[in-house]
Amino acid sequence: MERDRVERYAAGLERTIKNDYLYLKKALDDFREMCRIVTPERNTPQGIVVDIREMYKEIRTRLTEIKAIQQLLQGKYRHYYHRDSLMDKDILEFGFIAKNCYSKFEYILRQRLAQERIGPKEKERTSLPEDWNPSFRWFHSRENQIALAKSLRILKELDYEDASGADNAEKRDLSGERRLTLFLFRAEPSALHRFLSRVRFREHDVIEHSRQDELRGALTHLRKVLPSEIEDIFRRFMKEKEFSTMKGLLLPLSSPKDLESDRFSRVDVILNEMREGELQTLFD
Repeated sequence: MERDRVERYAAGLERTIKNDYLYLKKALDDFREMCRIVTPERNTPQGIVVDIREMYKEIRTRLTEIKAIQQLLQGKYRHYYHRDSLMDKDILEFGFIAKNCYSKFEYILRQRLAQERIGPKEKERTSLPEDWNPSFRWFHSRENQIALAKSLRILKELDYEDASGADNAEKRDLSGERRLTLFLFRAEPSALHRFLSRVRFREHDVIEHSRQDELRGALTHLRKVLPSEIEDIFRRFMKEKEFSTMKGLLLPLSSPKDLESDRFSRVDVILNEMREGELQTLFD
């Protein structure tokens, strides 16, 4: 009799997990769509902002409840626990997706608030430059395009300094210097979410995860660095089993003129032909 009671109780806990799972499966789609409404280009009604925060709070509550119940089942009631590995994988991915969407949402709100506080001169300085090529869109969001444009403007100024200061230019060996590296990775969504949680990008790097199976970025180097050094860093991660489905391209830039390279027109073709676990650096 006692055994039946314990078994029924464990089954009830499993039903709670299943109910939370079904809720999350639907709620996450709605949450993701609402987060997409919030963009740097348009104002978002305060009601939507409040709803997004409340939804995220509820999602986190459900995930915490699932984790607590799973720990209880795995411990005290492990003999009656019928674990569903596929559902567990989905729940783990739900957490990554929710956190990523919410982080992007809050980041956009902070950026918009900062833009409202700055003066006209600063706004003009953070707009896209007149000579910015509209046909080149490494990033999808305007905010990230602006961030990349600012980094390229700095490159342009450095190139001018190198050209005008002949004595200094002779003393400097720029053959191995790459001041920006663009990257593009494709993989299963869960692998990219784990990758984002593991890799520590810096504040001045630009990261974009607008597609579930794609991660784009621009690394700004604060010292002289060889392309092979950057490649080695990413390779160390990709050798791990949890990132084995990833494949990616690195595109070093040393000057804004590098944007005129035909490398960018070949990116999709090259990636489609690459195998999982492969990483290439595309030079001019």
